[in-house]
Amino acid sequence: MQSTILSLMKHWTRFTLFAVLLGLTVGLTACDSLVEQEVKSQVPSGYYETTAGFEAAVNASYETLRSFYAKEIGGTMTVFGTDTYQQGSDGSWKFFDSYGGQLDPSAGYISGLWNSMYEGINTTNAVVGRAGNVEGLSQDEVTVRVAEARFLRAHFYFILVQQYGPVHITLEETEGVEIEATRSPIADVYNVIVEDLEFAISNLPVEPREYGRATKPAAEHMLAKVLLTRGWSDAAQSNDFSRAATLAEGVINNYNFELLDDFGDVFAFGNDRNAEVVWSVQYDANQLINGGGNNFHLYFLMEYDVLPGMNRNVRDGRPWKRFRPTEFTLETLFDRDLRDEDVRYERSFKDAFLTSNPGTYTCNGVDCTLAEGDTALYLPGVDMTEQEKQERPFQVYTPDMYTDKIYPTLTKHLDPDRPSINDTRGSRDFLLMRLAETYLIAAEARLRNGEPGIARQHVNTVRDRAARPDENGDKSANQAALRALVPDPITIDFILDERGRELLGEMHRWFDLVRTGTLVERVQAHNPFGGPNIQEHHALRPIPQDQIDRTSTEFPQNPDYGT
Repeated sequence: MQSTILSLMKHWTRFTLFAVLLGLTVGLTACDSLVEQEVKSQVPSGYYETTAGFEAAVNASYETLRSFYAKEIGGTMTVFGTDTYQQGSDGSWKFFDSYGGQLDPSAGYISGLWNSMYEGINTTNAVVGRAGNVEGLSQDEVTVRVAEARFLRAHFYFILVQQYGPVHITLEETEGVEIEATRSPIADVYNVIVEDLEFAISNLPVEPREYGRATKPAAEHMLAKVLLTRGWSDAAQSNDFSRAATLAEGVINNYNFELLDDFGDVFAFGNDRNAEVVWSVQYDANQLINGGGNNFHLYFLMEYDVLPGMNRNVRDGRPWKRFRPTEFTLETLFDRDLRDEDVRYERSFKDAFLTSNPGTYTCNGVDCTLAEGDTALYLPGVDMTEQEKQERPFQVYTPDMYTDKIYPTLTKHLDPDRPSINDTRGSRDFLLMRLAETYLIAAEARLRNGEPGIARQHVNTVRDRAARPDENGDKSANQAALRALVPDPITIDFILDERGRELLGEMHRWFDLVRTGTLVERVQAHNPFGGPNIQEHHALRPIPQDQIDRTSTEFPQNPDYGT
């Protein structure tokens, strides 16, 4: 059955039809002109107090998630510029990977993320502020909807504080143009986030009425990550790590989530709603309600479509060649000995492409005839001699042949159900919170709380699932082998490596490195484009210049990004 929350997005009415919060309206250049703008809305204010209007507003609050997750802006700001991925051959925004001079306050994605998060915040503020006047809903129903809005508001502020540091706090709906704003200390921002999530935990159901709505365990997972992140920061409170661990372990133990037996099944096409998913951002095959769709199927692909036996097809994807795995990812995180015991390399990357353009070609320097459905391209992930390659009746690409166009394709986001070959509108849900990460949050929190033994147990649970079964399906031997590789006492570097193996390409990595203070060190060591340029100030993004220009009060820029 089609989820109500997603279908209602088709009819959602944005609360920010008026000029955007904090004077962010596109195209206005001076404070005076902002004051003179006539604020209009096409929807009568009283509509928001009706049952239909209030429900539509709540559903509209979720839409902001789809401006960031599984979008190019989200990947650019979380996948690029890390130790696990570097730039491929094509596309814009490479300066987010190289930390080049264009990464400045005027960059479009810098203001784009800022603006969309504040639009989302304003919509949730409207829901919270108008909830007391809603007619036709019981108080319990209204309270649940307010809890959803506060869950989402916390999420938007959490993205902002991690990306930009101190930000403006507003908890009331903006119905006109505002040009006054101040940057609140991160401690105050975190207090807002924590209070919102605690309210959400107290008032959200364990099972939502419609799939996709916020839930109590999703709020607990998120609060665990918030406290973990705050615990590393200057705003840390003494019990952040212990609370984060307790919350994460509650999600693990108190509900019906479970790690799937096969890592590959988590992202198997058609299996988006599985027992490991704590919460996801919804997309849909109905293009009328899918917005721009899930676009992540575009960015992690190699240029397969000009190679022997291949042409572009829906099954293998439209290769935009944005994100290329670093050598560190391919040779260290998934080192070749580890792959004998751990299935995550082969379950994460595509090693073979089947012929879509039959014919006779040159493969490995010799003639080859490829029929429909034959293997056309093979990426074994290990070295082979020229003779070994020529013995294969298809083109082989070994690691020494990788380029910015040819490299292992991440399979997690592939979408063979797109409407057409060149259509960018994918329909897969984006798995934002899953139980494997909950274990790793608990592990990191226990380690930081001085409990490395418990941390090691949580990591081992994730690795146990990743162990390769033998011919009888028994994992025990490789589980023991993988456990033996975990250092005792465990270290934060090992947990970061494990997060890299488990959560590759899932929009966590930039946040992980910033949180743990390892961004500069790891990018310098493992990213050939970002390494030469990255500096300590890159752990925060610049404040958008248009925000500074359109604010009547002083709104300071982050250090080393200019005035």
